[in-house]
Amino acid sequence: MRSTAALRSLQPTARMMFRQSPRMMRPVPKEDQAGHTISQRLRKLKQIPAELIPLAVVVGFAIFAAGYSSARKFFVDKNLRLSRTGAAGRADH
Repeated sequence: MRSTAALRSLQPTARMMFRQSPRMMRPVPKEDQAGHTISQRLRKLKQIPAELIPLAVVVGFAIFAAGYSSARKFFVDKNLRLSRTGAAGRADH
């Protein structure tokens, strides 16, 4: 008697059937970046708030200055060791 009740509980009922959610029945939205040309991307730049443009300029300049400073340090500083020194390098000291 108990085994048939257990088997009945494993059978799907109308309440347990899988149904598609309402969100999935809508059409898939188009991607913003799919197949855009350069002119379409340039038109998208107009959507950037004007307050962010000076911030972008300052951050861009800071990144450029950091890159320039690091590169100059690597090329100008003679005390900076950029490669391993072999036996010849140890003999000088």
